[in-house]
Amino acid sequence: MINITLKQLRYFEALARHGHFGRAADVCSISQPALSVQIAALESQLGQALFERGPRQVRLTGFGEDFALRARDILRAVDELGDLARAATGGLGGRLRLGVIPTIAPYLLPSLVARLAETHPSLDLHVRETVTPRLIDELAQGQLDAAIVALPLDEPGLTERALFSEHMVLVRPLAQAGHPVPSRRALGEMRLLLLEEGHCFRDQALSFCNMAPALAQSGLDGSSLSTLVQLVGAGIGVTLIPEMAVPVETRSAPVCVGRFASPQPARTVGLVWRRSSPLAPRLEELGQAVQHVAAALLVRPDGDPAGGGILVKPAL
Repeated sequence: MINITLKQLRYFEALARHGHFGRAADVCSISQPALSVQIAALESQLGQALFERGPRQVRLTGFGEDFALRARDILRAVDELGDLARAATGGLGGRLRLGVIPTIAPYLLPSLVARLAETHPSLDLHVRETVTPRLIDELAQGQLDAAIVALPLDEPGLTERALFSEHMVLVRPLAQAGHPVPSRRALGEMRLLLLEEGHCFRDQALSFCNMAPALAQSGLDGSSLSTLVQLVGAGIGVTLIPEMAVPVETRSAPVCVGRFASPQPARTVGLVWRRSSPLAPRLEELGQAVQHVAAALLVRPDGDPAGGGILVKPAL
């Protein structure tokens, strides 16, 4: 009888995901030789090679790819047994693995973490910041319990809960503070600085400007909103950012912020989790905390967008 342990499956999954013994060993907090021994023992029990070993990386064999699908299902089911136990305790507590996209994390997380520490001191929050496609993949594999993303996703295996909406605002060099905000058509003819491919906010900005991805060639795609705003401050172009980001990103750059004419471009932010997750009631509670924090962050005193920057007369 084949005697496969959960530990071996977790080591296998880490190696399959990272394709490198050293990186997989670091993730599993064991030595590389110990990981190699466990993988070799697993292959010996199965009587089949799971990996093709190369000088710099390893790849799954055909059998290994089939095995990986079953192994991930098993590990996800085991994790959900743990989730079931956590859910039975009631309330928002214990370990919670939360993913957040980069265009939300720096602006929402500080206030959210502080609120949760005050209202749910038993919560052990683990945060992962990365782009939406990776968050979806990690949710599916059971590596995350939930994620805060821009909606809709329309993923059949996920539950979506809309939490709040925020507008996109235009960031221009400070010298343009007295100029009218350009129309959507005019914006498409300007040097529009965008996040690099993979960020959903890039796609939303292109959609608003009616620009095809192939035409968005400013030559200066950035990896963060901070980079884009600093480039605008240097006079290189213009960019769009979510209003929640305004106070953080514009405080150290010579830029002005303006709103577009109605209907203003906006995005919906929400919480997603696996439909099979027994943590759903606790995640609803987390969503309420996110809504409370977002409501405070999006207050706009005196008509100023998100409380920062310079409001400019919108285009007609």
